[in-house]
Amino acid sequence: MQRTLRTAVEFSGVGLHSGELIKGRVLPASVGAGVEFVRTDLTDAPPIPAHVTYRVAKDRRTRLERGAASVDTVEHLLAACTGLGIDNLTVELSGQELPGMDGSAREFVELFKRAGVVEQRSQARVFRLDRPLFVREGDATLVALPSEKACLTLQYVASFSEPGVSNGTLQVDVSAESFERDIASARTFCMASEVAALEKLGLGKGATRENTLVLGDPETQFRFPDEPVRHKMLDLLGDLHLLGAELHAHVIATRSGHALNAELVRQILDAMRTNETGGLARRESGLDVREIMRMLPHRYPFLLIDRVIEMDGYQRAVGIKNVSINEPFFGGHFPDAPLMPGVLQLEAMAQLAGVLLLRKMENTGRLAVLWAIDKVKLRAPVVPGDQLRIEVETLRMKDQMAQVRGQGTVAGRSVCEAVLTFTLVDA
Repeated sequence: MQRTLRTAVEFSGVGLHSGELIKGRVLPASVGAGVEFVRTDLTDAPPIPAHVTYRVAKDRRTRLERGAASVDTVEHLLAACTGLGIDNLTVELSGQELPGMDGSAREFVELFKRAGVVEQRSQARVFRLDRPLFVREGDATLVALPSEKACLTLQYVASFSEPGVSNGTLQVDVSAESFERDIASARTFCMASEVAALEKLGLGKGATRENTLVLGDPETQFRFPDEPVRHKMLDLLGDLHLLGAELHAHVIATRSGHALNAELVRQILDAMRTNETGGLARRESGLDVREIMRMLPHRYPFLLIDRVIEMDGYQRAVGIKNVSINEPFFGGHFPDAPLMPGVLQLEAMAQLAGVLLLRKMENTGRLAVLWAIDKVKLRAPVVPGDQLRIEVETLRMKDQMAQVRGQGTVAGRSVCEAVLTFTLVDA
């Protein structure tokens, strides 16, 4: 079952990289909400979901970004969520970077246990990997293998050359007990040779000998002989939370970091969505194209939704558009470099929003007419062969007006987003 906290908890501390004092609060969240970060210091900042589609590249940490709002160094808190099996939380922050605490996830585990973890009345989303996947960059590799175990198994192959650091292989079947015992208290680290360069880049302003191990420094005191290996596993668990589902697989890592972790998550997400949209795990709440056509007046060549794969009441819907080279607009946009126009991506988003809004009984016999479009971002090209995955959620609905937030992704990467306002009129 999905899980959240029984009560809210507060925390504060200094960001490992920014050095700024940040206050935070973690609150229970409803079924299906996932983990979301809210910047309380920004006016009207949208919540930032802990999902790989909101991840942006940043050195030595995991950053999530939505619109003008971003949060840094989320991996330790998310590792605690993965390790303890917590699905739904709202995390309020007074600044951009989560506090580093003691450099590990131990204090977040203690906070969550103090608040109490409770089950909710809905099953957790679980994905069992059914084929091998791997990513590689230089001498760093990540391999994900199918497993017969009903859990995630992490294996890290160490290859540190610094004196006093234990190498070898560590393998853990992740559970709440093994996470707290073997992984949660492992602290972040850097090499002694990197300190000057990190300072020059303006990083590590909040690092101390208590929260950061310096490998190669004889004064460094370890909690475990292989503490750096365990922290690598901690970071990987935090990044795997960005999948949005509990993963059952055997993951083997060698010299991996946040960027490679995210690339593996995207591959797993792509495999998971292929299963969903290929009919192997289609949700009963979905709609096929015939049902969509009964709700919308759009027809060829302007019906831009092929299937609705998930609907959550009147609050949220997920749909797909399979982008084929046979789309009529590719003939002129552009003949030598076919690109799906951004306005048509927004139109597909609006059509899915129309399906969501028109499900309500009181809207029977109405049309959802697009009234305004705000906060539009077109982030990446959509080309023939892509599968555009669109997710919309209702922000406000009152009388004849409704406002919906939408996002489109391809293979886990954000390609478009917008806030759409509709007026509901008689058909």
